Amino acid sequence: MAPTAKSKPKPTNWPSTLPYLTAPLLSPVLTRRPTSPTIASLNLHTPTPTSSPSALVRIKPITTPSHPACGQSGLFATRTLAARSWVLDYLGVYHTAGESDPNSDYDISLDRESGVAVDAAGCGNEGRFVNDYRGVRERPNVEFGDRRTGDKGEGEGQARVAIYVGSKEVRKGEELLVSYGKGFWEGRRG
Repeated sequence: MAPTAKSKPKPTNWPSTLPYLTAPLLSPVLTRRPTSPTIASLNLHTPTPTSSPSALVRIKPITTPSHPACGQSGLFATRTLAARSWVLDYLGVYHTAGESDPNSDYDISLDRESGVAVDAAGCGNEGRFVNDYRGVRERPNVEFGDRRTGDKGEGEGQARVAIYVGSKEVRKGEELLVSYGKGFWEGRRG
């Protein structure tokens, strides 16, 4: 009997219709431009898989009626997370600014200078479930930041958008909430 391919584990409550990623995907445009100096500086063609699913977070349905994301899902700490610590990378499709989907609520800039962004609308990891803090708490408790995989100070690893704990620890069971930015909400006004 031939061995079968083992499917990658997915987090609890992961949507069955959404591909789960352990490393970013590259858009067709980025795949065709591997030698561009700005693209090469981001090390996009050396994907480093992450430990997945993350043991630090859990996806849970939001059932509180007053929560702006009621009926959707959020990202919650499975243990106390230290202030200023890395939580996980935000994975999705790396793409150029020209490939951006104006209707995506999951698109984040990776590098403004090169015009590369990450969109987790059609595939991603747990990071796509981090909600905006507005209407839930006074301030965000996590933030987006830059990270290099395997970085030992030389900036050699693959460029990533990461989620980091803010200036105060996040307690076990707390929802991780970030600021999407004023521009996000201004773009969605009627």
